[in-house]
Amino acid sequence: MKLMEKILGTHSERELKRVYPLVDKIEALGPEMKKLSDEELRQKTQEFKDRLAKGETLDDLLVEAFAVVREAADRVLGMRHYRVQLIGGIILHQGRIAEMKTGEGKTLVSTLPAYLNALEGKGVHIVTVNDYLAKRDAEWMGSVHEFLGLTVGVILNSMSPDERRAAYACDITYATNNELGFDYLRDNMVIYKERLVQRDLNFAIIDEVDSVLIDEARTPLIISGQSGKSTELYRVCDILARQLVRGEASGEMTKMTAIMGEEITETGDFIVNEKEKTINLTEEGVHKVEKFFHIENLADPENLEIQHNIILALRAHNLMFRDKDYVVKDDEVLIVDEFTGRIMPGRRYSDGLHQAIEAKEGVKVKRESKTLATITFQNFFNKYKKKCGMTGTALTEEKEFRDIYGMDVIEIPTNKPVIRKDHHDAVYKTHKEKINAVIEAIEQCHKKGQPVLVGTITIEASEEISNLLKKRGIPHQVLNAKFHEKEAEIVAQAGQYGAVTIATNMAGRGTDIKLGEGVADVGGLMIIGTERHESRRIDNQLRGRAGRQGDPGESRFYISLEDDLLRLFGSERLMNIFNSLGFPEGEALEHKMLTSAVEKAQMKIESNNYGIRKNLLDYDEVMNEQREIIYAERRKVLDGESMRGVVIRMIGDTVKETVDKVIHDSVPSSEWDIAELNNVLIPMIPLEPLSTEKSDYDGMTKDKLVEQLKEKAVALYEAKEKEFPEIEHLRELERVVLLRVIDRKWMDHIDDMDQLRQGIGLQALGQRDPLVEYKFAGYDMFDELIAGISRETVSVLMHVRIEQKAEREEVAKVTGTNRDTSVAQAPVRRSAGKVYPNDPCPCGSGKKYKQCCGRNK
Repeated sequence: MKLMEKILGTHSERELKRVYPLVDKIEALGPEMKKLSDEELRQKTQEFKDRLAKGETLDDLLVEAFAVVREAADRVLGMRHYRVQLIGGIILHQGRIAEMKTGEGKTLVSTLPAYLNALEGKGVHIVTVNDYLAKRDAEWMGSVHEFLGLTVGVILNSMSPDERRAAYACDITYATNNELGFDYLRDNMVIYKERLVQRDLNFAIIDEVDSVLIDEARTPLIISGQSGKSTELYRVCDILARQLVRGEASGEMTKMTAIMGEEITETGDFIVNEKEKTINLTEEGVHKVEKFFHIENLADPENLEIQHNIILALRAHNLMFRDKDYVVKDDEVLIVDEFTGRIMPGRRYSDGLHQAIEAKEGVKVKRESKTLATITFQNFFNKYKKKCGMTGTALTEEKEFRDIYGMDVIEIPTNKPVIRKDHHDAVYKTHKEKINAVIEAIEQCHKKGQPVLVGTITIEASEEISNLLKKRGIPHQVLNAKFHEKEAEIVAQAGQYGAVTIATNMAGRGTDIKLGEGVADVGGLMIIGTERHESRRIDNQLRGRAGRQGDPGESRFYISLEDDLLRLFGSERLMNIFNSLGFPEGEALEHKMLTSAVEKAQMKIESNNYGIRKNLLDYDEVMNEQREIIYAERRKVLDGESMRGVVIRMIGDTVKETVDKVIHDSVPSSEWDIAELNNVLIPMIPLEPLSTEKSDYDGMTKDKLVEQLKEKAVALYEAKEKEFPEIEHLRELERVVLLRVIDRKWMDHIDDMDQLRQGIGLQALGQRDPLVEYKFAGYDMFDELIAGISRETVSVLMHVRIEQKAEREEVAKVTGTNRDTSVAQAPVRRSAGKVYPNDPCPCGSGKKYKQCCGRNK
């Protein structure tokens, strides 16, 4: 491989050769752009848009557009893109990852592809790692875009939906990866189109792409919430179910009289069909439920959840049996496999049945907090039509970028040669010896005025070094990765003469460290790493904080055999060699073999972490396909499309599914159980009962029966339509019911899939691939979800009345996300005067501030 690279050049070198001619053309336009007035330069934006409208492509405009941005940046910021920054801009426009060393001006690079792609008017998202950087870059680099007539927005954690909507409507929007992902999920939970905040996901430029797409990709984004009636409804329905009386049907069931209020032929409050495992309320049962819950009509769409839960409670009591279908162990309901008789840990009955059984058995009813929506960063960013990224370190993860995101990594040469000295690791036997050596090194640098940036992995490590420096009287700053304005300012000052700064690896990322006066003469910024990180990439990030733009600088890592990396992943042979050498206490060992051992340990962990992320993605792929289908259906409803065609299809699907359940393909028409079919079908679709005379079906095929029933069911629905003086009222009712049924069932399905995944690992014990089993089970559960949505939607719409209101409501309330505690807050500036403890509270409650909103401050 190395020989081929020597002959043909690296992948990056070959790709850059194709880019250089474009860069030459951009630079050649410099004098021409300089001659333009500010207004003429600004008018270029409209000219480009007009040319796009006439059929030119973004690639056709690239050279001129980049030249325009270059000139605008010079006028607005006093910063003119270097040649290497133009190269980086082209690579980003091509949808690739530009690896550019720290200090090469990645933030300025992003202005080039952002402007060019924003000309289409479809929106460009510039993704940063924290709110502070999003706000800073929107104000700083955004001024170039605004000078050229484009609109710029920023999304901050504290913003309202209206503010977000306005920011997303801009040509270019700065935001963090978390905010973008959560807004996408929230948009797929809204019940009115007007509440959507995002536009289509068009083009993303991801700053610090390795942090966003690699480091943070091990944890999916999760929005959690609580169903309005949540677990309490299961308990209440269980109480009612114990009071209802089981009855019998005399002959076959005729109609769903529980809803229609006609003469009945059943006794008791509910009828159990053990063969089909279904339960239907009688008219008397419906009255009892309505009286118990103080509602007028159980069939109203707003009572769907009550209707659903009382049937679940009755199923739990009459069709699900302890020590046969399930066992109760350690305050938990565990399913018994009907084929093997074995307990299936982690598996749960879907659609709320498991909770109904938990309520019946008096154990804790789970899902008080439920997952309402979830997505991995991998799947979210792959939804963009085009994406690209920049970072100082991506090459070590190129395989992952290629395999998962379809992006290759191109190394961009530095503007000036890197002259930083990277020393060999200093390896010590014990942690104590290592830390003493670190303190000595800091003191020596400080004495000569050389600034030092000390990188630690944990907050505890930074505090340990800080305490030792205090004892020696060395002034220093300690920063932890909390991402706020003050921190970025301190990091920017870390290159000043005599400065000592201790930072966790992520602290101040995205902030340039410039050298102070006289620092170059004492060796530039010294980087001291107090241990090797799990990933080589993050070590390289730390080294890269020094030696920017041809500045001098140094770096060295101090490690000990007691560090987690070597203790857990280093080889025993290495330890034995070190011990046999008999080094005096406090003396460091520098050897190629040690450096190699460290790198091998890091590669082992990198491979392991990649496996974790790949595994997460493999499992989420199943959910992603399902998510796409559900979200697409929701969007049709939000767009105000007529759902009539969907409802008619669902009626057909429900008829076919019901017939398939009762009548097997191989059974001749003379043996069809028509009474059973009436019992199962009529409660959902109140058709006239089918004749039970066997001779009526002579020569009829099952397909023909299905067709006849479909025609009758559709005719029934068409008759229902004619009852509505304003047909749009029914169309909106269809949308209301569909949204409510889809949302409730989808949220339950997410939880059920999560439970399935947690328990599926046990399949490995049976020599089966857990992922394959998860896919099979997941697809079966999704088929049942779709069938369940159809059944419930059809059942409700077949019984709607003209006077029913068509009001949409959310089926669950959002209570938080899995990133709430770690979301970096934007710098807050007070817009009003300070509120003192005894002032009236600004919320308008009439109380003093200290007794109201200021109570916990």
